[in-house]
Amino acid sequence: MKIRKTGFEGLTILEPKVFADSRGYFLESYHRSKLEEHGIFYNFIQDNQSHSSFGVIRGLHYQKEPHAQAKLIRVTEGSIFDVAVDIRPDSPTFGQWYGLEISAENHLQLLIPGGFAHGFSVLSQHATLFYKCDAYYHPKSESGLRFDDPDLNIDWKIDLKSAVISDKDKILPLFKKL
Repeated sequence: MKIRKTGFEGLTILEPKVFADSRGYFLESYHRSKLEEHGIFYNFIQDNQSHSSFGVIRGLHYQKEPHAQAKLIRVTEGSIFDVAVDIRPDSPTFGQWYGLEISAENHLQLLIPGGFAHGFSVLSQHATLFYKCDAYYHPKSESGLRFDDPDLNIDWKIDLKSAVISDKDKILPLFKKL
């Protein structure tokens, strides 16, 4: 597995080795001890799956401390543009975002530590996202940021005029209210 840095402390791209032949392919999507060899230590305790159609934007979501979640994101069907916003006040990249296209074809994964807001847009007809979390969902700690915050100026790689957004995500606060 290749480990690639992003310039954001802890935000890491994982590129599994894919063994392909005429039958299809095999890959190891998670191997705890191999990550630990690279100084990546998480105890993932919950798996989540999300399925969405083209043009959907979900996020930007996070859980407040002490229930912040690290997430390991991968896509098993279709393609998404995955976004992580650094909301750690003491971080040199506070208020900046990082985006990466993750697809069933490229097999990339994004490891997002706690202290980031997370969201994604669906670039394909459908997409299935699968992710591991190192903390359980805690409803009272749930929070988020507006997907269209002008200060963040995120390029979601789709037309925002026709994007499909939940009512809940449309009224999340702006970053400057954080």
